[in-house]
Formats: sequence, structure tokens, C-alpha cells
Amino acid sequence: MAMMITENCISCGSCEPECPNQAISPGDMTYVIDAEKCTECQGHYDSPKCVEVCPTEGSIVPLTA
Repeated sequence: MAMMITENCISCGSCEPECPNQAISPGDMTYVIDAEKCTECQGHYDSPKCVEVCPTEGSIVPLTA
């Protein structure tokens, strides 16, 4: 499973340095998460750290296939 950043992202950059897998990077309009690198912080934290630090509710959600 992986997380994704929605159009609600305000591009504040809070999530990028918190990612233990370096899966988050700036995109054209918002930050993006590389689904191949994202592990939802398993093995590092109890829950996705990016969601915890994001100031905008609903900007980072589970990726659905």
C-alpha cells in the first residue's frame, strides 16, 4: 500500500523531510509520492508520518488502485 497527495496540497513542504523512504518530492503543482518507495512508514513509525505533519486535512490519503 502507498499514500498519495491530492489537489488539496498547499505545497508547504512539511511532508518531504519527514519521509523515511525519500518517496516525497516536489511536483508541478503539488508534492508527489513515489508509490514504489512509499511503505506508509511501516518499520519506521506507527502511522504515515506525512499525514501527521500535513497542515491540510485530507491532502494525503491512501492510494487506491
